[in-house]
Amino acid sequence: MSLPTWYRPFDYCSGIGYDVHELILGRKLVLGGVKIPYARGLKGHSDADVLLHAIADALLGAAGKGDIGEHFPDTDKKYKGISSLVLLRRVCNLLETAGFKVVNVDCVLLAEEPKIHPYKDKMKANIAKALDIDVCQVNVKATTNEGLGFIGRKEGMAAYATVMLRAAEHRT
Repeated sequence: MSLPTWYRPFDYCSGIGYDVHELILGRKLVLGGVKIPYARGLKGHSDADVLLHAIADALLGAAGKGDIGEHFPDTDKKYKGISSLVLLRRVCNLLETAGFKVVNVDCVLLAEEPKIHPYKDKMKANIAKALDIDVCQVNVKATTNEGLGFIGRKEGMAAYATVMLRAAEHRT
């Protein structure tokens, strides 16, 4: 089997991201850019989309470009209430400028409830659109914490994401 002409092992970078937010009354729940009917939402400066924040951190890490807090600090009023889809698109623009292209995204939400299965396709579509990739390059999963810890007590949610980037021949 011959490899594609563009393939060189050092052109690929992987990254991992993690985020966590507390569940509170009086906030809308937004996950993967989808507003989900639920009694509580996630506390945060932006829309607190824990899934998209984990993806953004994974992307920035893979490219060696810091983390989401460095680029979009919660001390900056211009990010108050901002959609995390907007932030994810800005991360994608930063990566493209630096010469990177997203190969794939795999993420997992840790939450006791609500069930996200009915929303997964829309989440994947939102993520793919923000990153300018095909929906088949995005995977979204969810699991519970089996009643253990702050997630198990329904006090918050967390998310992990892994990504693979392909670097252009000349990158900054």
